[in-house]
Amino acid sequence: MNGLTLAYMGDAVIDLHVREHLIDEGLLKPNRLHKHAIQYVSAKAQASFLFHLMENEGLSEEEMKIISRGRNAKSNTKPKNTDVQTYRYGTAFEALIGYHYFRGNMERIQQLMDKMFVFHEKEGGITNG
Repeated sequence: MNGLTLAYMGDAVIDLHVREHLIDEGLLKPNRLHKHAIQYVSAKAQASFLFHLMENEGLSEEEMKIISRGRNAKSNTKPKNTDVQTYRYGTAFEALIGYHYFRGNMERIQQLMDKMFVFHEKEGGITNG
């Protein structure tokens, strides 16, 4: 599968995990859910977490190949609220999650998502209040 197809599915998987996490945290009003979800699913948030993973988590060689495929995928979409490089790294993170989804690696997806929540909530300053 090409990088954009992986990213397309990864986007949906990430969105589902973020929504579940926010509801588990007690956010129940749709407007507040949406505002908090953006803090996790924006290209900027995904790219910053991906940089953190690449620097600190020792991703596998296969995962790095998928990240490269996602980052280098040619898209006709123009980023709305960020620069092209940040958008490409956000797409790379989505491709990584999509890859694991199609491989049936649900445990790895959960590990990555849990790390993302900790990263953004503790280190990135996101609050759920």
